[in-house]
Amino acid sequence: MAIRSGPVPSPDRNTGSSNMKTIHTIADLRTALKPTRLSGQKIALVPTMGNLHQGHIKLVETARRQADTVVASIFVNPLQFGANEDLDSYPRTLASDQEKLMAAGCDLLFAPGVSEVYPEGQDNQTLVEVPGLSDLHCGASRPGHFRGVTTVVCKLFNIVQPDLAVFGLKDYQQVAVIRKMVRDLCIPVDIVGVPTERAGSGLALSSRNGYLSADELAIAPLLQKTLQQTADAVRNGATDFSALEQQAQQQLEAGGFQRDYYRILCRDSLQPPEAGDVRPLVILAAARLGPARLIDNLEI
Repeated sequence: MAIRSGPVPSPDRNTGSSNMKTIHTIADLRTALKPTRLSGQKIALVPTMGNLHQGHIKLVETARRQADTVVASIFVNPLQFGANEDLDSYPRTLASDQEKLMAAGCDLLFAPGVSEVYPEGQDNQTLVEVPGLSDLHCGASRPGHFRGVTTVVCKLFNIVQPDLAVFGLKDYQQVAVIRKMVRDLCIPVDIVGVPTERAGSGLALSSRNGYLSADELAIAPLLQKTLQQTADAVRNGATDFSALEQQAQQQLEAGGFQRDYYRILCRDSLQPPEAGDVRPLVILAAARLGPARLIDNLEI
């Protein structure tokens, strides 16, 4: 099973249909996909929670280049929200999302209700959990979050049975967790990671950016700027990663953020590098700004 990062253009793929269908049930989706599957054509899945921005559209465009049929899903998954998180207030913008997906060449939109995905209720749902990776970083800050993510993504893979699935690398740990789940459970889906789409200020595009005030939006790019400064220091030979992490945390707090975590890690394991470690690195960061919890990362 190949695991790729970034778009791989394929000129023989079609350009999608302007008559995108929106489907709300598993049975109807499987019926709609059956002719594609029987003809041996390639199916791509782009899982989302809606409130789409250009970052999501980039995922759909990537899927369009690599598959014959593109399925996007919109489902605000309650299993991945904690007790005090923003499930009820998470923006739901189906009509505008439909327009954006159609313009991007999406063929099918799967927009199920909670009872369709969890017909026996969330408390009676079989759970899928990736050990180790799920407990680190965002997993430590949001207990149970990745269990909710892997459960719903595994269900979507079983419902759609895609050849490939496209995810944004802004959620770096999420992609790592999903890749491990696919390997461990022998799920025949290629995971394609797409680089983060950013605003002109450098701020990573996110649905939660909509929670920020004008003043907070002016502060928010400091997160990406701090990542760049840390990366530059490492490239210039700095090896005291703990000191670099602490310096970055202090800079973010001075700028108006509340700390969550800031880590320099090995890309493959998301564990701190050991002395003399030559494996490629990534910086993962999460911090709160006003009502929003922002995450970002930078590979070194």
